[in-house]
Amino acid sequence: MTKPIQLFSEIGRLKTVMLHRPGVELENLMPDYLDRFLFDDIPFLQQAQKEHDFFADTLRKNDVQVLYLEDLAAETLVSSEAKEMFLNSYLDEAMIQEDFMRKEVFDFFMSIKDPRVLIDHTMAGLKKNELTIPPRLNLTSLTSLVEESYPFLIDPMPNLYFTRDPFATIGNSVSMNRMYAPTRRRETLYGNQIFHHHPLFAENQTNFLYHRDDTTRIEGGDQLILSDKLVAIGISQRTEVASIEKIAQTIFDTEPSFEHILAFNIGEERKFMHLDTVFTMVDVDKFTIHPEIEGELSVYSISKHQGGVQIFEERDTLENILCRYLDLPEVALIRCGGDDLTAAAREQWNDGSNTLAIAPGEVVVYDRNIVTNQLLKSAGVKLNEVPGSELVRGRGGPRCMSMPFVREV
Repeated sequence: MTKPIQLFSEIGRLKTVMLHRPGVELENLMPDYLDRFLFDDIPFLQQAQKEHDFFADTLRKNDVQVLYLEDLAAETLVSSEAKEMFLNSYLDEAMIQEDFMRKEVFDFFMSIKDPRVLIDHTMAGLKKNELTIPPRLNLTSLTSLVEESYPFLIDPMPNLYFTRDPFATIGNSVSMNRMYAPTRRRETLYGNQIFHHHPLFAENQTNFLYHRDDTTRIEGGDQLILSDKLVAIGISQRTEVASIEKIAQTIFDTEPSFEHILAFNIGEERKFMHLDTVFTMVDVDKFTIHPEIEGELSVYSISKHQGGVQIFEERDTLENILCRYLDLPEVALIRCGGDDLTAAAREQWNDGSNTLAIAPGEVVVYDRNIVTNQLLKSAGVKLNEVPGSELVRGRGGPRCMSMPFVREV
């Protein structure tokens, strides 16, 4: 039986990918609570959907099968029992303090008959004005009384269109991630539902390299598959060192082709956020990089060693490190914005370094990053440019918005 997850490359021809089309969750963003949801601005939903549809169509035109997170999740809700099980998990993490309120919310969602509508609504969150709220006298917890003016019973999940982060596919396995921010931790419920209960994955008994209830955080934007022997993981704002040590041993134990993990310490600034916002692979020997991280970048090697792991700091240039681990005579680092610091800062903020390879030497990029895109073209990289003026407001690019399931080796 063909395995539904086959990821041994960052640049192998993309065959199957999962996306999430932005939905009402974006319209539930409010200026006073942007920090809570990790947004700096509010995207215009209708335009964001047009841009996302263009992105999906670009992939389809390149013979990529596009699956949607919301469809896969809905396809697992095949019975009342399945709906109840999912909703109980969902409500366990919804931070509803009052027992009677939880029952009201549970009944509200159970009354939605169409599984896809149900999934969409759980992603959008639940406003207080969507239910008949019992009078204030019935609110007994201090939390409920203090937060009475807050408009949501359940928060929206506006970051969901960045499907790269809640989990990562590595080899034939899945890293079900522990997210950095509480507002994003609930996103992994959908991946958990899909990989445990969707026939496409459940029948193949998906192997998990990491679990959403682990105690240390890791996110998919920090996990890159540079070859069938080499994984790169960022030490960043969203991924901590302890998580890398945990997953390294699991990868070596259950995915035998991988022999080395390179841990890139990119710092904890929000403008960098994930490794793939400052470093992506675009061809067998070409990489995008944000010039601001080059000077102080520390790289650590984790390798298989006598049934355990061996860890040491690499003391060399990034080019030489990549050449050695990828067995290449030379590599090219294509700098976001080139040598212009102003362009580099602006285009990195607009995810100029966040490319999605759909084949060796062919990538999807935002059209707005003119300087970086021209440098990629000059390096012989074929570009598929997509609009992203609204999508980029969530601080993510084409790689962030895609979760590959199958790539050719």
